[in-house]
Amino acid sequence: MATSTALWSFALVVGLLTLTPGLDTALILRTAALGHRRRAWGVVLGIQTGTLLWGALSALGVTALLTASHLAYEILRWAGAAYLVWLGARMLYATFRGRPAPEPEEPRAGADSLRSGWRQGTLTNVLNPKMGAFYVAMLPQFVPAGTNHFAMGLALACVHVALGLLWSTVLIGCAHILRGWLRRPRARRVLDRVTGTVIAVFGMRLAFGE
Repeated sequence: MATSTALWSFALVVGLLTLTPGLDTALILRTAALGHRRRAWGVVLGIQTGTLLWGALSALGVTALLTASHLAYEILRWAGAAYLVWLGARMLYATFRGRPAPEPEEPRAGADSLRSGWRQGTLTNVLNPKMGAFYVAMLPQFVPAGTNHFAMGLALACVHVALGLLWSTVLIGCAHILRGWLRRPRARRVLDRVTGTVIAVFGMRLAFGE
């Protein structure tokens, strides 16, 4: 398999994965819809930082050790599940108390912070061992024989990051159009309840799924 063919083939696979609605989509849309544009981009950059890290670790073979070690995988899985359930439950709890959900890891709710968004996005991605399992399973299939495994692994991860950034730009643009309506108190509660439920469900699936 030629290098260019490998890159295009991998782009097709991760492109479909990127377009599939999930946890990342929910976080980005919710943050951008509330008008926190800097924080939304922080979340995007954090998610892509995690993607690049998983790609690099897979190219080095480190995540193969993670998937081979049941104990290490379980520790990371339960840590990620606990974080996601806490994040989702926090949003839901605030809406039933009649006030907006506080922004995780920010000293003041509503602050538009790039750094705190990056921290949230990175934690969400890095604490998901299924990302590591995905890269361990997929990356070797797209590394042509005779190429530098680490360099090619990073190149493939960069393709994933580039597609993620493009799709996130579309998501943030769409959320910006609907921002006026979504910032109404009633719409905000609905948005937080939907997002909180999605995040909590992902956490429980991570904890109790196969």
